[in-house]
Amino acid sequence: MRTAGILPEDAPDPRAEWVENLKLMPIPVMGLVAQPSLEDTDAVSPSYSGGDGGYSEMTASITYTLWRNPDDRSDPVNLAVLDEQTRRSIEEVPPWPQPPWLIEHVERMHYPQLWEAVRTTWTRDPSERSTVQSLLADHVNHILMNLYRQELWPGSNPWDQHEPAVTGRMVNGRARTVINGVDVPGAEVDTDPFVYGIGAQLAGGGVVTAVLPRAELKYLQVQFTPRS
Repeated sequence: MRTAGILPEDAPDPRAEWVENLKLMPIPVMGLVAQPSLEDTDAVSPSYSGGDGGYSEMTASITYTLWRNPDDRSDPVNLAVLDEQTRRSIEEVPPWPQPPWLIEHVERMHYPQLWEAVRTTWTRDPSERSTVQSLLADHVNHILMNLYRQELWPGSNPWDQHEPAVTGRMVNGRARTVINGVDVPGAEVDTDPFVYGIGAQLAGGGVVTAVLPRAELKYLQVQFTPRS
């Protein structure tokens, strides 16, 4: 969630528009199965591409809050590791009133966010780009480029271009995953040191992919179900 400038106290919560836009998806938006360590706060960002003929592709990406110790949210183990600049920016209280949803968002930044962890993709005209392997590689690269840039390319700038860290050919197409409690064929990226990726074709059309921090996998149950 990104905001700019000074928002009035009654500024609308952008998540309401996101949730409304999700109704345009021709297929259910998928997420991870409900579990104590994950909190879905309606941070589901949709994106669309197309032209005069209508949408050609739609995606919906879910960001979760991670609770390493869900039984005691005050446990320091639940806190995110923040650099000093980020810590100062979220702890400084501005001298003007803020929308309640923005205050909630800033407070939530103290805790780990699994940013765009699960992505549902619908494509009107299937192609090589819309295969599970290709979409999973795209999702993995998206997360690596945005969250692990300095680890992969130390000293690089945000606008620097790099070759994809993962290609479709590097994806294991013989993996298995679970959707709605049923074991199904899937695809997997289990070779990256920072993230783990898993995905599958959906029975009703489209593809679901998940890209998760490898360091947090021990807290997670990686199974899919339609988001309620």
